[in-house]
Amino acid sequence: MQDNVSLAYQDLSPDTILDAVETQGYRCDGHLLALNSYENRVYQVGIENADPLIAKFYRPGRWSDEEIQEEHDFTRALWEAEIPVVAPLSSESDETLMRHGSYRFTLYPRRGGHAPELDNPDHLEQLGRFVARIHNVGALFPFQYRPTLSVNSFGDDSRRFILGTDFIPPSLEEAYASLTEDLLIAVRTCFERAGDVKHLRLHGDNHPGNILCRDETFHIVDFDDARMGPAVQDLWMFLSGDREYMTKGLGDVLKGYTQFRDFNPAELNLIEALRALRQMHFSAWLARRWQDPAFPKAFPWFDSPRYWENHILELREQLAAMQEYPLVWIG
Repeated sequence: MQDNVSLAYQDLSPDTILDAVETQGYRCDGHLLALNSYENRVYQVGIENADPLIAKFYRPGRWSDEEIQEEHDFTRALWEAEIPVVAPLSSESDETLMRHGSYRFTLYPRRGGHAPELDNPDHLEQLGRFVARIHNVGALFPFQYRPTLSVNSFGDDSRRFILGTDFIPPSLEEAYASLTEDLLIAVRTCFERAGDVKHLRLHGDNHPGNILCRDETFHIVDFDDARMGPAVQDLWMFLSGDREYMTKGLGDVLKGYTQFRDFNPAELNLIEALRALRQMHFSAWLARRWQDPAFPKAFPWFDSPRYWENHILELREQLAAMQEYPLVWIG
């Protein structure tokens, strides 16, 4: 049986989308393109005699109005500080969270571009400067409503949820349970080594796909996962590959970052722990959303023994990575 969220999205017809946009004073030209988004529904909407807009319809029940508004206020503060983020457009009454029937939605200007080149030192340095400027604004005061990235929410809750489902083949369930128990012990050890790390407002999901590069200028998009957390959460997703390659990339990123903001090297203890939490959280996210018809279509491999075999192998490798010395920042 499909859940209420799935049914709600099924009722989000093209006419409903266009009608919602036109309530904000725009004249749609009938062109509508669904963009790659699974948590929410996002569309490019053609506007008469103007550039297209991006319309984002929020998943019911995921964020409260207060949490969404905090994201919007943060993004607009960054934009007002002349940081190249894509901030929501406001209505005539200066509202950014709109409603049409049972739907909550937001409009954005369209921005194009491609992902940054993570093997390009200049791109990494520019990304470091970019993130530092975001963090300077993010550190001014905390979120009041949005969550904090934690081992419990990303790790323990994810493990508990997966073990309560029938996604894992019975032959692999014991291996997953034992491995993730050890993994979370190692994650907590990494956090203990890092010590008392300062939390600030973050983008939260700062992977290369959320950064658009055009003419050597970056725009950052999709603050939907904004939350409190350590600064390194917005940096580590630029780093992958072997240890030598990541060390070089880290140096490039922090060369840019420290031009605008100090970086606490103790947070390097968190990189592999945060990677492990993201891996666990991703699998739980797919399982939680499996009733949404968009997910089986987009991720058909998730509900298969091969996926869980590979996931367990990935987590074993991550456990080994956490037992190594953290990356060294060579400034």
